Amino acid sequence: MRAVDIIIKKRDHGELSTEEIRYFVEGFTRGDIPDYQASSWAMAVLLNGMNDREVTDLTLAMADSGEVLDLSQVVPIAVDKHSTGGVGDKVTMTVAPLVAACGLAVGKMSGRGLGFSGGTLDKLESIPGYRVNLSREEFMAQLARIGIVLTGQSGDLAPADGKMYALRDVTGTVPSIPLIASSVMSKKIAAGAQAIVLDVKTGKGAFMETLEDARHLARLMAAIGRLSGRKVVALISDMNQPLGDAVGNALELQEAIAGLHDQGPADFREHCLVVASHMLVLGETAPDLDSARRMAEDALVSGRGWEKFRQLVAAQGGDVSYIDHPEKLPSAALRQSLRAERGGWLAALNAREVGETAVDLGAGRAKKTDVIDYGVGMVLHAKVGDRVEAGQELVTVHANSPERLQAALQRLAGAFTLSDAPCEPLPLFYDVIS
Repeated sequence: MRAVDIIIKKRDHGELSTEEIRYFVEGFTRGDIPDYQASSWAMAVLLNGMNDREVTDLTLAMADSGEVLDLSQVVPIAVDKHSTGGVGDKVTMTVAPLVAACGLAVGKMSGRGLGFSGGTLDKLESIPGYRVNLSREEFMAQLARIGIVLTGQSGDLAPADGKMYALRDVTGTVPSIPLIASSVMSKKIAAGAQAIVLDVKTGKGAFMETLEDARHLARLMAAIGRLSGRKVVALISDMNQPLGDAVGNALELQEAIAGLHDQGPADFREHCLVVASHMLVLGETAPDLDSARRMAEDALVSGRGWEKFRQLVAAQGGDVSYIDHPEKLPSAALRQSLRAERGGWLAALNAREVGETAVDLGAGRAKKTDVIDYGVGMVLHAKVGDRVEAGQELVTVHANSPERLQAALQRLAGAFTLSDAPCEPLPLFYDVIS
């Protein structure tokens, strides 16, 4: 068997066998198959696609390229949740403690932000001392002890995916849905969760801009889950506007904390409860979504979710005083609001523009080596469908540079579209795929 023959087969629209896929992934991981051949293969997959069986074989081969955790050693069942990224998506920090407070273990390895999409790890690192580099032994011990872990991904998990993603990023092959699906699911399978809830974003602030593409990706990841023996549900949610009000690391952490005190924005609260409900059903903690919803709401209103978050932060070395008193978290020196020039209804709020503005302020990374400014970002004061009066605040920018502040205000002016006629609010969710 030769790598070039496998490339040619996929180039010519052929279906790769399980053995061919394993040979290619294992050879690439060892370094026997060079980057240029792997890049050529990735382009062939981008252009010609893969069927569900091929993608599942690719996913499992990448998962098996490194360590695969067996969480059943420490908990009866563990659930994971993954979002395809977006602007203002601080859901994990609120949902994971709520679910864990209901007695369902959540062992989650999160990522950092890249581009306009924020990362959970960066938000958690706003808390002084919080460790995101737990060892395998620490991960397992903490999951057994308190039922929740939020940490970074170990380099020992799915190393083939790490190598392949680095190539995709520089060879124009990132948009391949089979490669996206196998990348996400290989990491989730390697991390050991038996049940996975996927939050697939669609819209201007999402990687899958069209609902059709989002459904395609969701169906494929759900199929991989079934074929690999995992339980998977995919929710398709809106990312035409940011989720919640806050965008930026410490600002989003503050909003997640407010959410755990049942004081967050209405759209964020509802999104979290829907995701939590699906996690509880999939993790066999609740018999149906209505029961799961009541459990999640009780964990929220009673404060048990908040106490579980405090437990998590303390367990991973974070200074709990910073979440007990969020005003201590990093903050920006400068604040200024953009106001509406006229009255009307907010017809559109471009999530991508908001996200890219946050990066310009220093809240995100244009490249992996960029240093994050935890205190900068923005707080939105209106949602699509809201009535806006002339002079009303649309968004408040938090910045540490006068130049960046003014540039952000100028850019954000183009993110808001007002209409003279009433507009419908955007839906939070479009579909559920299992």
